[in-house]
Amino acid sequence: MIFSSLQFVFLYLPICFLVYFFLAKNKLFVGSKMWLVAASLFFYGYWKVDYLVIILASLFLNFALGTALSQSSGRGNNVNRKMSLIIGIVLNLMLLGYFKYANFFVENVNAITSLSLSLPNVVLPLAISFFTFQQIAYLVDSYKGETSEYDLLNYMLFVTFFPQLIAGPIVHHHEMMQQFKSRRNLSPRLKNISAAVFIFSIGLFKKVVIADTFSIWADAGFSYETALTFYDAWSTSLSYTFQLYFDFSGYCDMAIGAALLFNIRLPLNFNSPYKSFDIQDFWRRWHITLGRFLRDYIYIPLGGSRRTEFITYSNLFVTFLIGGLWHGASWMFVVWGALHGLALVVHRFWKSLGGKLPKSIAWLVTFLFINVTWVFFRAEKFSDAKNVIYGMLNLNEGGMVPTEKIAWLGVNADRLMSFLPAHAVGAILPLFAICLTFIIVTRQNATEMIDQKMTAFKMIYVSLLFTVSIYVMSASSTSVFLYFNF
Repeated sequence: MIFSSLQFVFLYLPICFLVYFFLAKNKLFVGSKMWLVAASLFFYGYWKVDYLVIILASLFLNFALGTALSQSSGRGNNVNRKMSLIIGIVLNLMLLGYFKYANFFVENVNAITSLSLSLPNVVLPLAISFFTFQQIAYLVDSYKGETSEYDLLNYMLFVTFFPQLIAGPIVHHHEMMQQFKSRRNLSPRLKNISAAVFIFSIGLFKKVVIADTFSIWADAGFSYETALTFYDAWSTSLSYTFQLYFDFSGYCDMAIGAALLFNIRLPLNFNSPYKSFDIQDFWRRWHITLGRFLRDYIYIPLGGSRRTEFITYSNLFVTFLIGGLWHGASWMFVVWGALHGLALVVHRFWKSLGGKLPKSIAWLVTFLFINVTWVFFRAEKFSDAKNVIYGMLNLNEGGMVPTEKIAWLGVNADRLMSFLPAHAVGAILPLFAICLTFIIVTRQNATEMIDQKMTAFKMIYVSLLFTVSIYVMSASSTSVFLYFNF
């Protein structure tokens, strides 16, 4: 089940909402929490029931370790406490490493050594990266004495709350539990419901109408076996750049909306990153909670910026190398992380020299860099990335023929050909969509609007977006969110 499905919108979410507040209204507060945990586990297990064993085992282990660390804060043996923390982190990383990187490790060992090692086919459990990182943060916070959660039910709610379970945000314990403990949040609030419907509808439209449309062009371009022309390559790269943007932005909006129905405010995780004027600003806006985790639990423990400039640069580079590998077991993710780490090093060095660019040029340089690096993020192998990059530099010969451009668009060829020639269809539609999208991403975003007054115009606007989205969902299949794969 995904947010952008008819089952979720018309069955799961309304039932979950009504039962939760019915139990709370009748002062069955423990029952309402148990219901929300059970509903969240159902949401997770809907993909594959076997996944429940993994998340529950991880949850119970980390709760036991975190409770022990928290209760011994200020009075336990520091050596033993630190050892317990290290063991907890190692166990979490071993779980993540086995399911996410075992096949990748064996494949590379075989390639280097000419061995024939084999593993049973290891299937990546959904959201393991997110709930593992979230619980590592909980262990560290417990070690620092910043948590005081000794109730298993509350901890289960903290980990499994369905709006943030599958693809984040990666939340801290203190950001969530005080909200769940508040009696004021145990009654439906009209203001939050209207804001939730508003931002959820916008996110739904971003996903099923914009992101899934761009996915047709991006997937076709990256899977095209013949050399891409200059136009084809730029259409491919920009299509993926906007597919990923609206896919993740749409997910974040829907997560915020679903949580708001229960009077829970999730931390901001996406804040118009394509408005950025430098790469550092981009990482303050893109997947904000992942950037926070990398900073607090990798960059700062490595030494941060407290030592020499060279070590600071090394720490930045290593942090984003790890961040790239976190996204998946592929050398393409490593290359992407290395490029962003290098860009942050260059940016920091540039700033240390007092360097400054005009805003328009700074924005263009930043966006072009991001667009190029997304090519490596999306490509399954280096030859795919090379085809797109060479085409963008006009170094390829060949390209899609007119009839292939029609199929590439995923639209009715006969109907379009009755109005426009094939070359025009192949060029105009992606170009129009890309130009329109550039305008959208520079406007005020949904999270900036949810606390504003709900006017009649806004109600009509979101109703239209919601209706169009439901029509598209009922007429065609919707792909899963891209970040579900990470």
